[in-house]
Amino acid sequence: MWQIKLLILQILFSTVTIVHSQDLPDILDDTKVKDAYFLPDYSFAGYHNGLKNIPDPAGKIVNALDYGVISNDGLDDSKALILAIKEASKFSGKVILKLPPGRLIISDIIYLERSNFVIRGAGTDKSGTELYFPRPLMYCKDPIELKELRAYLIELNKRQREKEKNIDLPFSQYAWSGGFIWTKATNTRVKSYLPKYNKPYNVLAKIVSGKRGEFVLQTSKIFDLKIGDVVELQLFNKKGAHGEMISDLYPDAELKVGSHHWNFPDLPLVKQQVEILKIQGNFITINAPITIDIKPSYSAQLVEWTHLKEVGIENFKITFPNSPRIAHHVEQGFNAIYLTRIYNGWVKNIEIENADSGILTEEIANVTMSNIKTKGKHYAHYTVMMQGTYNVLAERISVCNKAEHPLSFNTFSTKSVYSNCEILVDPILDQHSGANHQNLFDNIRVLVNPKTNTSYPLFAGGGAGYWKPSHGAFSTFWNIDVQFPDDFDPRLPINLDGMKDGPHARLIGIKANKKITVSYEPKAYLDRINQDVRKAPSLYQFQLQKRLKLLK
Repeated sequence: MWQIKLLILQILFSTVTIVHSQDLPDILDDTKVKDAYFLPDYSFAGYHNGLKNIPDPAGKIVNALDYGVISNDGLDDSKALILAIKEASKFSGKVILKLPPGRLIISDIIYLERSNFVIRGAGTDKSGTELYFPRPLMYCKDPIELKELRAYLIELNKRQREKEKNIDLPFSQYAWSGGFIWTKATNTRVKSYLPKYNKPYNVLAKIVSGKRGEFVLQTSKIFDLKIGDVVELQLFNKKGAHGEMISDLYPDAELKVGSHHWNFPDLPLVKQQVEILKIQGNFITINAPITIDIKPSYSAQLVEWTHLKEVGIENFKITFPNSPRIAHHVEQGFNAIYLTRIYNGWVKNIEIENADSGILTEEIANVTMSNIKTKGKHYAHYTVMMQGTYNVLAERISVCNKAEHPLSFNTFSTKSVYSNCEILVDPILDQHSGANHQNLFDNIRVLVNPKTNTSYPLFAGGGAGYWKPSHGAFSTFWNIDVQFPDDFDPRLPINLDGMKDGPHARLIGIKANKKITVSYEPKAYLDRINQDVRKAPSLYQFQLQKRLKLLK
């Protein structure tokens, strides 16, 4: 009898038909569904909130060759490139530092510390510009910017312990921070780790209320605040383990919430970097939607936010030697780009080979990362990672190398988007804990080679227990195309799983070339599994075009 049942199942699932729907999903088109299942508006992600394309900026062009940056001579170009950036930064207005074609050898950190500055190569092909870094960051002078992180790692004895591999090693300061090309606002703390380093905020307004999805903040006090200011909206949980904010981030879900959500009451748990558009009496209008309802208990405030603007990194290749992987969190620091404190900036047309981490981020907003390719034989930690991001767009990211977290929304990522990307090796759509919420994986293609014929953890979430759950409410997966090898025969539908603590996710249009099921917990909204979203293949583009029409 069981042989007959197995034969029937083999016939049923020997071919797969993906239903191509010409209709919009109900969550976009049905009033009752839209009212019952909130879907964030992701269209504000990217350079100038998606309203402008990445520019080909005009300005003062400075040739790095004039300062001794000479390619293909086998000599180290670090000092010459640092000098070229220093001299180019003296010009007022917009400046483009032009790198020559060929290989440049760099062994020191290259800081970009001023606004309206672009570093531009000659492309990523054989006739383009290659920045070759022969040794890792661990051999550079310890950056003063990571002093607090170093103290944190020591005081908390952060170590990677893998007993079965005889590994008991201290965390590297470069596991999730730092890069050879490093944007920074001078004398500005990037990220908080220890309370003893805290300094008072420069408070510009006290906020008493605001409604999720709207743009108006009600204030009790306004201090030194002007139209056009770019500031940070901060919300605090000062009510401990049972504070209202925890319930708002993880509603209606019986989940274990990590202690970092209440152990640091003087640090904001929710942040948005916004521009002030209007001040009228006690009401302030900002340029992007409020992410959660603001309540009096959140002690919300607008504070000064130091940042760079209009910074671009473009058109070159970054190469590292293929080094052995020691262990997770023990990376030596073959990190390519570290973006911190940028508002309205971009990275485009970059190829990165053999990195520990390709692009790392912290405290950035309204940034677009476009046409990025990571590759190589080295096992990476991150490729293009979102951490401390707000309204950041990563589009056309091609991951061609094995990585622990191929695409990752990490601590404090909010309203950020991966769109039109592909992961070609061991894909995971990672959400890495840390009060990250309302992020979007949009129109992603992944190549999966399962180790079993029953399931694959496409939605596995990482992160430390003190920052769990893996993500807050309303994180979204839209039009995910899963491709299994042609000779893979699972007999039964293969289950895409991995997430147990991601409340109220939205998964629409998860499809494959084999029959699949999807498991996502708790309380996920699932629609169009094994179906195409033909009419709106990109949720980001659909929402952006709708908003642009309303602005006309």
